Amino acid sequence: MTDLPLDDDSQQLLDQARLGNRRAIARLLTHLETGGPQGQALLAALLPQVGQAYVIGFTGPPGAGKSTLIARTARLLRERAAPIAVVAVDPTSPLSGGALLGDRLRMRELVSDSDFFIRSMASRGHPGGIAHATQDVVMALDALGFPLILVETVGAGQAQVDVAQFAHTVVLVEAPGMGDEIQALKAGLTEIADIIVVNKADRPDVKRTVQAIRAALLGTVRAGEGLHHPPADALDIPQAEGGWVVPVLEVSALNGQGLDELISALALHRDYLVTHHRWETHHRRWVRSQIETWLQRRIWALVQTHLDKGALDHAVAAVMAQETDFTTVAQALLEDTLKRLRSSD
Repeated sequence: MTDLPLDDDSQQLLDQARLGNRRAIARLLTHLETGGPQGQALLAALLPQVGQAYVIGFTGPPGAGKSTLIARTARLLRERAAPIAVVAVDPTSPLSGGALLGDRLRMRELVSDSDFFIRSMASRGHPGGIAHATQDVVMALDALGFPLILVETVGAGQAQVDVAQFAHTVVLVEAPGMGDEIQALKAGLTEIADIIVVNKADRPDVKRTVQAIRAALLGTVRAGEGLHHPPADALDIPQAEGGWVVPVLEVSALNGQGLDELISALALHRDYLVTHHRWETHHRRWVRSQIETWLQRRIWALVQTHLDKGALDHAVAAVMAQETDFTTVAQALLEDTLKRLRSSD
């Protein structure tokens, strides 16, 4: 990933993080979020140990109660795996650029518990609700020995599918009466949802929401629109072909209703991944995604370094004056940048 070796301070930080020192882990993750040569070197040192953790992604619209649901779910999952890491991707303030970090407040009951490590990150305007460095942070926590990592993402929409790039199980969280259920289904989130939770099940219109989601799922399957997991009420009824049945669960994170069913669904999906060799397939897809992402970042960094900024300004002016179009000037800028790259070797 990088040819830069770890300096003495970074090596000491890495050693302390591997021993489980929480402050060292937090500082290491800050290096990854900030970027830079040492952050890349730290991640490169950790990469050989990546691939052991079970990663669960929680996605859905704001107000669906994801943070409370994660906090309650994490408590129950502790009996099966500890320590547990929680990565909460918070919305970014449009004025300051800083994370609002509301998730940490809602998860404060976990912060003081040594079995949990909580990390809040800013989305920084990323359309998929995934912070730029979130995948790096998840990889680091995996390599540092956390067997279970829960990731909460920002908002909802088609771009939310990026959570499926690194999460083994994707939990789509909805709430009754929000008007987002069918929109989420139409947006393509069902293509990446392994479990659908209708949270706040103590509300009176929860049955209608569940029925609407199940009907929409069934309609999607019949229309052949890409949903690979037919819905069913039961958690333990597999497809004849051995596929996964997406459960739609009624849950109340506040009073605990349906949480045991969610824990069972998570366990069943993990077993399904292992039994049907999907775990290895997921890891291979993830490795490919990481290589492609790194190439994209590196190529863009090279372009930014060698792009003639004056020529770019001139191109913008030419397009604004309707003398040419942006695809023509972009192609010319690309060719010029490639020449600069070759001449710099």
